[in-house]
Amino acid sequence: MSLMIRIVDVHGREILDSRGNPTVEVEVVAETETTGKKTTARESVPSGASTGRFEAVELRDGDPRFFGLGVQKVVDHINTKIRKEILGMNVLDQVAIDRKLVELDGTDNKGNLGANALLGVSLACARCAASALEMPLFKYLGGCNAKCWPRPMMNVINGGVHAKNALDFQEFMIVPVGACCFPEALRMGAEVYHYLKQLLNEEGRSTSVGDEGGFAPDFANAGEVLAFLSRAVEKAGYEVGKDVAFAMDAATSELYNEEDGMYHFPGEGAAAGANNGGEAPTEVLRSADEMIALFEELVEKYPLISIEDPLDEDDWEGWQKLTTRLGSKVMLVGDDLFVTNTKRIRCGIDLHVANAVLIKVNQIGTLTEAMDAIELAQINGYRAVISHRSGETEDSFIADLSVAVNAGWIKTGAPCRGERTAKYNQLLRISENL
Repeated sequence: MSLMIRIVDVHGREILDSRGNPTVEVEVVAETETTGKKTTARESVPSGASTGRFEAVELRDGDPRFFGLGVQKVVDHINTKIRKEILGMNVLDQVAIDRKLVELDGTDNKGNLGANALLGVSLACARCAASALEMPLFKYLGGCNAKCWPRPMMNVINGGVHAKNALDFQEFMIVPVGACCFPEALRMGAEVYHYLKQLLNEEGRSTSVGDEGGFAPDFANAGEVLAFLSRAVEKAGYEVGKDVAFAMDAATSELYNEEDGMYHFPGEGAAAGANNGGEAPTEVLRSADEMIALFEELVEKYPLISIEDPLDEDDWEGWQKLTTRLGSKVMLVGDDLFVTNTKRIRCGIDLHVANAVLIKVNQIGTLTEAMDAIELAQINGYRAVISHRSGETEDSFIADLSVAVNAGWIKTGAPCRGERTAKYNQLLRISENL
């Protein structure tokens, strides 16, 4: 590599994420050898509430500070061990930097230094390199073929662990499939979002927003949510299915009970009990086959184009059945199933499981590993959906990443809350160059 832009400083610090919890921010300074010009770039690390068992380890302090959620140990790893190893490296050599980080940690799950330590450094190096070359980040990451704007999948109704309501499934999203360009897609989504709020207000339902900007009213089940969203789309003047379609994150690993092998729906059971005039909730349980039948019914009745984590993260047999029956009709997205890990994605490909992969950079720990996961998925005909986490920062890296890899899809929450709109606003800027 002829151009040398040497890393001359690395500094980590503890900051707050969108939930008021500590997270990691990293600054990298690099100096261009030929000119002496110094470039500084900064990146921060997101955190999830609903996490898969196979994700890379997010290291926390575990002491009384911040209820044990502090990241001073991680910051110390960055400012000592990691800094010492990558000082002097060429910031343009992302693969070598990330390989060094992985080797320095030395574990399969990043449990030694923490995936949050590795990721902050990895992303900051990439942004620093782009800035040093005076290139847009998406062009630096994707080259001249970065040309595809992503359709936003906007989480407008929250349930599961993202809300304190009775809704068992975690996310319900609107997808402006009829938009001609990203600015129009964002406008359509924002308009439907505001009409949805109007309808909720008219019926006396909650319009408080959750971690990802979506509303969290009480709904009895998924069918009721999708019917309500259909009304909001029509009220906004759009055609359901043609202009705006729906997506959902079932997050069923949160509902699965290993002891009886069933999926438990406490919220739906409570609603059924109330509707029957009884105070005691009705127990609602579903087997894997019954879950598949439920999703088939929803896909048949509503323009549901994507279902994320419809079955448990370890139910490979159930996923095979589901993919056979619904894989030609809808995106079946593996999140907890794949955790942005090439080994698990390869298993899915070999078993003909799912047809799309959710990409969360903090699930795996370095940019190179995340891009390897995207490449593996895409060359095998799987779609890639670039995703935020419920605990975010105002950083917009994933907006550039989604365009760089021509993912076609991005999940970054409702068109509400600054840490969500930061990604959408960056995509507006990028769209002017596409």
